[in-house]
Amino acid sequence: MKKYTPTTASRRQMTNVDYDQISKTRPIKRLTVRLAKRAGRNNQGRITTRHQGGGNKNLYRIIDFKQNKVNIPARVEAIEYDPYRTAFIARIIYKDGERNYILAPKDLKIGDEIVTLESAPLKTGNRLVLKNIPVGYFVYNIELKLGRGGQIARSAGAYAQILAQEGNTTHLKLSSGEIRKVLGNCFASIGQASNIEHNLVNIGKAGHTRHLGIRPTVRGTAMNPVDHPYGGGEGRQRRGTKRPKTLWGKVTGGRKTRKKKKWSNKLIVKRRK
Repeated sequence: MKKYTPTTASRRQMTNVDYDQISKTRPIKRLTVRLAKRAGRNNQGRITTRHQGGGNKNLYRIIDFKQNKVNIPARVEAIEYDPYRTAFIARIIYKDGERNYILAPKDLKIGDEIVTLESAPLKTGNRLVLKNIPVGYFVYNIELKLGRGGQIARSAGAYAQILAQEGNTTHLKLSSGEIRKVLGNCFASIGQASNIEHNLVNIGKAGHTRHLGIRPTVRGTAMNPVDHPYGGGEGRQRRGTKRPKTLWGKVTGGRKTRKKKKWSNKLIVKRRK
């Protein structure tokens, strides 16, 4: 982690990820696109997610979550920062000359070779089917449906551990503690997603939060009774309701929201704590 000289009060607590391992290169123009800023609005322009807006301009990097060039080795050219995700990304060049961005695992270095193969060597960054990975290995960027590309364990420091091979399914223990079945012919990458220190970042000041596109949140107790169930009263008042509620009076905090008849319930062996 990178700490700062306390030149101001906000700088004193501020910490950030050390970007020394990041390559000093510009992103590939062909693999970037400028996304329109919607800031929590739907197609009618109405706010569907509050407290979003502003922020720095960002270029979206097109990531290859499938890595479906089978048995074509690729070399890591650079490790880059991606403003749209918490993990770092790696720029790779295949033997046939094509370049792509992939999610970078922890400890991947420039010059390393990786490959996608059903039974590839058990090396960090290599991609192979789950049924061919021994019990105990960490994997990330895991497919839930063959050919769809990685869908789980993609954020900074995320991983899943191979717990068991049962028939045509593999039992995975996710970093949340959930144990889940995934089809054994789905692909996954060996290792743990990079930037594992991301959760230790201390933003330090309100301005940095605005740079990230997050607008201020007003406490319910500070509002008037017309604006929130917690509002009003002389001085600081108690909540006044038996259960915690949202601005719209819906019960929150302790109420289960997962659908009881969701199709994927049969794939979950053990729920997270």
